[in-house]
Amino acid sequence: MTHNPDPAVDGRGCGTLSIASILAESARRTPDRPALHFMGHTVSYGELWHQTRAYAGALAERGIGPGSRVAMIVPNVPDFPRVYYAALSLGAVVVPVHLLFKTDEIAFVLEDSGADLAVVAAPMLGEAAPAAARAGVPLVTVLAPEDLEVGGTPVARLEDEAKAATPIERHLPVDPLAAATVLYTSGTTGTPKGAVGSHLAMIEQVHCTLLDSFDVRPDDVVFGGLPLFHTFGQMAVLNVAFRRGASIILLPKFEPDEVLRLLVRHGATLFTAVPTMFAGMIAAAAKTGDRPPLRYAVSGGAALPAATLEGFEAAYGAEVHEGYGLTETSPTCTFNSVYEPIRPGTVGRPIWGVEVAVAEAETEGRIDLIDEPGKLGEVVVRGHNLMKGYLGNPEATEAAVVDGWFRTGDLGTMDAEGALTIVDRKKDMIIRNGYNVYPTEVEAVLARFPGVSMAAVFGVPHEVHGQEIHAAVLPDEGVSPDAAAIVAHMKEKVAAYKYPRVVHVVDELPIGPSGKVVKRRLAERFS
Repeated sequence: MTHNPDPAVDGRGCGTLSIASILAESARRTPDRPALHFMGHTVSYGELWHQTRAYAGALAERGIGPGSRVAMIVPNVPDFPRVYYAALSLGAVVVPVHLLFKTDEIAFVLEDSGADLAVVAAPMLGEAAPAAARAGVPLVTVLAPEDLEVGGTPVARLEDEAKAATPIERHLPVDPLAAATVLYTSGTTGTPKGAVGSHLAMIEQVHCTLLDSFDVRPDDVVFGGLPLFHTFGQMAVLNVAFRRGASIILLPKFEPDEVLRLLVRHGATLFTAVPTMFAGMIAAAAKTGDRPPLRYAVSGGAALPAATLEGFEAAYGAEVHEGYGLTETSPTCTFNSVYEPIRPGTVGRPIWGVEVAVAEAETEGRIDLIDEPGKLGEVVVRGHNLMKGYLGNPEATEAAVVDGWFRTGDLGTMDAEGALTIVDRKKDMIIRNGYNVYPTEVEAVLARFPGVSMAAVFGVPHEVHGQEIHAAVLPDEGVSPDAAAIVAHMKEKVAAYKYPRVVHVVDELPIGPSGKVVKRRLAERFS
């Protein structure tokens, strides 16, 4: 039996949803509760929402409205949430840009996203101003002194425009499936792609996190050092904390000793970070007996070596709960919930409403699921958390989302209870003499070598072996590990085809926007 189309059944419906309500509702319910701690100042929810409404008024006078695309190049300062929620309040789409991007990279994002306006913090103007000019995108600043000029022309200041504008009364209702953000992938597999997130996917992510994954309370004080331009910091810190009415210690730069001081000063209870930050905090703890009252910690962005997890728990007395996600999945797919026993070595089980499975990695054009527990394959995901697609790139979307499943490009295994273990990226896997070598497995052993703070294992082209295994190690402060001794140690600890034949002791590792080491850069450097 068929029915004639009816808007009440077949249409988009009358419901609305907006991420802007996350801040608006907490401001309405608890206006006096602290929202942000920043450089000795505290901003309440009521103050922050008032400032945001004024920013929205200024953006509206610039023509920003439903569907407009507002690029943001703003660090972790109070202006980030002001601009972020102001644009969303108008039904606009937010395009956060990596703070370390150079002019060519910024110009690409502005052009590819079709940005209507770029909001740029003064310290980023050197790279962003010529990029905006090249892309033909109007620019307005935050944090700029009143007399600042670029190329002899005074710079428009959003703060001034907000003072003169009429604040909006309330945020605009939007379709739940409307685009909210365009987040650019890190480009480790080529040209960055803009993953479009919807209001529905992002708010559902927040609610699933608060119901099943994190135990966040209104009186919690959350570490806010993860970059807010990235999905991890934006969702797991900013939106989750604000939805619950908790406060955030906002930090524009991660310096472990200063972070520890601020965590103690503000009585931080929740530490959400990437593995590089955990390693830094272990080093900071060795210098002082001061400790914040952390209830637990959350790790994501990259695999957390067991040695780092154990070191942090020993130093801070706080369990570390590890999860897994991607830019394209809003981001969380699986998590070691605080309400369940931690499954060591895994990234937990799928969050509510999200299916995660393992599929044959080499199959193209279709998804062949693997039902056998423990068998290695490509991790695939489907559920409410998926992006709308890649902006202006339907071919990439079609290649990534097959039969409704998003192909992550990560290799993993799933046990009989549904706990996922990430083995490595497909593209990071090294093939030496025909044998598959998974860098994260080798890195976990390297991390236990005395004096090694972090390690990255990567492949370098080799005429005889196909690829040779190299490792770059970042030493602990004041330590100079011997490369030959590390090679000898690894030769004893792992199979002959796995151990790194060459070890490079480095001063720093190239870190991408998600906190992962960009191994492509290491391979290029040491090839």
